[in-house]
Amino acid sequence: MKKLTFILSLCLICGVASAQNYRTAAGLRIGRGGFGISAQQKIMPRSTLEGIVSLDPDEFAGTLLLEKHHPLIGKGFNYYLGGGAHVGTLKDYGTFYGADAIVGAEMKLPLFPILLSLDLKPAVHVNHENWFNLGGGFSLRYILVKDKKEKKKFLGIFGGNDNDKNNKKKNSAKKTSKFGIFNL
Repeated sequence: MKKLTFILSLCLICGVASAQNYRTAAGLRIGRGGFGISAQQKIMPRSTLEGIVSLDPDEFAGTLLLEKHHPLIGKGFNYYLGGGAHVGTLKDYGTFYGADAIVGAEMKLPLFPILLSLDLKPAVHVNHENWFNLGGGFSLRYILVKDKKEKKKFLGIFGGNDNDKNNKKKNSAKKTSKFGIFNL
């Protein structure tokens, strides 16, 4: 247990320095009593859609969640809140559906395109043997598509790019006459 705490602490400290954004990530999810596949797609700067397909001994379910991410320590470590819906089949009850909420923490590992997340995902079910489930899980996802970084322009010594200033002067100096014959 001490080794795990040390490794997670080290990753947390290093994750602050090497924050990397992502667009698409997919991987494995382990929950209480079962496992599944999790995929996240960024749809807005701080929002993702997460799809989870889970397989438990007695049920198979698919969940779609909208999550809003908030940085805790830099961009590499954040928490998220969200909600969504699920549908699935239960061995003895047939088809079920319901609503989900999610709260969790996510960390991008330094030097590797790996995301670790731990969450709590309560769910309310219809046509299920349990009407409420306080689930949760641990996800290990690989970053498939990184977020594009904007190229920073050289600002020069006094805060402006010399080429941009020269182009603005040239464009503002051009004037046209009313008749279009004499262009200055």
